Amino acid sequence: MGKNKRQIIQMLKNSLDFNKLNKIKNSIKELEKDLDNSDWKLSKPKQIQQNEIVLKKEYLKKELEQIIETKTIERTKYYINRLIKGMTEIRIGKINDINLNLWKQYDDIITDSLWILNKRDNSGAHSAGYWGNFIPQIPNQFLRRFTKKNEWVLDTFLGSGTTLIECKRLGRNGIGIELQKNVVNLAKENVNEEKNNFDSDIRIINADSTELDYKKELKKIGIDSVQFLIMHPPYWDIIKFSEDKKDLSNASSVNEFLSLFGKIIDKTIPILDKGRFLAVVIGDKYVKGEWIPLGFYTMQEVLKRGYKLKSTIVKNFEDTTAKRNQKSLWKYRALIGGFYIFKHEYIFLFQKR
Repeated sequence: MGKNKRQIIQMLKNSLDFNKLNKIKNSIKELEKDLDNSDWKLSKPKQIQQNEIVLKKEYLKKELEQIIETKTIERTKYYINRLIKGMTEIRIGKINDINLNLWKQYDDIITDSLWILNKRDNSGAHSAGYWGNFIPQIPNQFLRRFTKKNEWVLDTFLGSGTTLIECKRLGRNGIGIELQKNVVNLAKENVNEEKNNFDSDIRIINADSTELDYKKELKKIGIDSVQFLIMHPPYWDIIKFSEDKKDLSNASSVNEFLSLFGKIIDKTIPILDKGRFLAVVIGDKYVKGEWIPLGFYTMQEVLKRGYKLKSTIVKNFEDTTAKRNQKSLWKYRALIGGFYIFKHEYIFLFQKR
């Protein structure tokens, strides 16, 4: 069956008693061999307590390989002590549950400003059926880096429920605001399909994000504030989501769009805790041969209201409904029109001062 975590820690400690490099390495090689030949798994449990150390077998193997490749006894013992510390001590930051003593284990958390995400996560309740929704990896990345379990997340443009599905998966409480009743019903169906292993409190509100009394809604829930905001507004009128005049996709001009978006920022600033984060997912558009930098206009609306810009992330997208099976045609249009085809959107990350 192999050894459990406690036995492995003891073996690592025992190896530190040796005074010769080859003996230390032979001890580590025995441990590595035991891992390879056993069915012992350090897999993630269904439900994780806030201060539980979760160790991946793959991470442990890489650490052991690094120890074996060292050249000096001092460096070897340093790596062993570091590994023991990572397996026994937790160092958590103020705004997430990441154990910084095991930081190399989080290789799936993106820290670069260019996100190449070619495959949408369609697992569980996630679905690409709603036109204009964002990929689940976006809220997944942000919730893991900028929230802790049981904290509250607010999505002011819920759509089909992607953010709340991720809240359920990650043990965060979530509130979603959606203008269209039919979309609210779709979101409820999607979110209800996802298992709630962490007993997350999930609320879906059918309302206009520009007019909602957020403080009043939070009071109904029994909270005063949220710890993370995420907004994925329409990219103005690129996709018409409804005939409702309150819908931002029906704004008569870019100035009206920005004014409506700014109202949402104004209303949500008071309910976001100081020092916490807001993510805005937005793309640009093309009108009569002119590139409209909608993303940067939107960014400025947030900055005018006192937020601090922390990151500008560029995320790729390779395929859209409008361009599917028409790549040659769009290339021809680009050559004729003297423009470049959209292959990206922006994710702006802000921090409340």
